[in-house]
Amino acid sequence: QVQLVESGGGLVQAGGSLRLSCAASGSIFSINTMAWYRQASGTERGLVAFISRGGSTYHADSVKGRFTISRDKAQNTLFLQMNSLNLEDTAMYYCAARRLNYGEFDYWGQGTQVTVSS
Repeated sequence: QVQLVESGGGLVQAGGSLRLSCAASGSIFSINTMAWYRQASGTERGLVAFISRGGSTYHADSVKGRFTISRDKAQNTLFLQMNSLNLEDTAMYYCAARRLNYGEFDYWGQGTQVTVSS
């Protein structure tokens, strides 16, 4: 089993920055890919970015150039650096992990709220 705990969310003005963290514990050796998802009120949860064990990354078009996903060398902490935040980035952000390099994510955190104000 893997436990994921997010932190770093909060209230920020448009144009500002936040850095989210996700601490993984438990059977972290089993994790291949980690990701950030987000869900705004009244919408479905959507993929923001993911990073593989080998360091390959993907960022959704809506955040490309503004957000950067990274992972520490010990592979047990995931980060999301968010710059140039806008109102549309307001959402609950979730950390996720999976054992394979493809397919559904097996483990999820409880989420951290990001609110961008004008």
